[in-house]
Amino acid sequence: MLITHDTRCALDTVVDLVNTAPEDDAAPDGLADVAALEDFVRNHKMSDVGVLSEPDLCAVRRIRGRFAGIFAAPDCRTAAGMINELVAAAGTTPRLTDHDGYDWHVHYFAPGASVADHLAADCGMALAFFVVAGERERLRRCEAPDCRRAFVDLSRNRSRRYCDSRTCGNRLHVAAYRARRKEAAG
Repeated sequence: MLITHDTRCALDTVVDLVNTAPEDDAAPDGLADVAALEDFVRNHKMSDVGVLSEPDLCAVRRIRGRFAGIFAAPDCRTAAGMINELVAAAGTTPRLTDHDGYDWHVHYFAPGASVADHLAADCGMALAFFVVAGERERLRRCEAPDCRRAFVDLSRNRSRRYCDSRTCGNRLHVAAYRARRKEAAG
């Protein structure tokens, strides 16, 4: 599957956005305040975003929940319906642009759109491309029992199981190794 630069950026953004949600009631929210949202926008080099406020933060948190639902959707039809609603509500307005040193690419948010509509339009369309390509199963949650972080499996054979093989994957492999050694020593 060919993934353009702007689609890849939108995928990275939506994964990071979903992963800002607290995993349980005791975990901190990665978007705890407007300053955290400003950092998120800056770190993801989102263009055409004005001054952010508390209403923006609330709207982005709602969009984040809707994106999390897409990653958890049981099938393509459900995911497609959720994406359609999200993108339509954002007032998607595709337009070609070449800004900040990037070649021509498509923005899906309307000029002057709120940060939530910006995320819904651009990230929603990136996820839509995966559904259209028959690749929705690449939108996953980590299989580690104590981790539910979202990720997009871009491996050639669709075999990635963990959000990060260096942390979750390694930790589980080491635990399995130790369990086998303990059982063998019996």
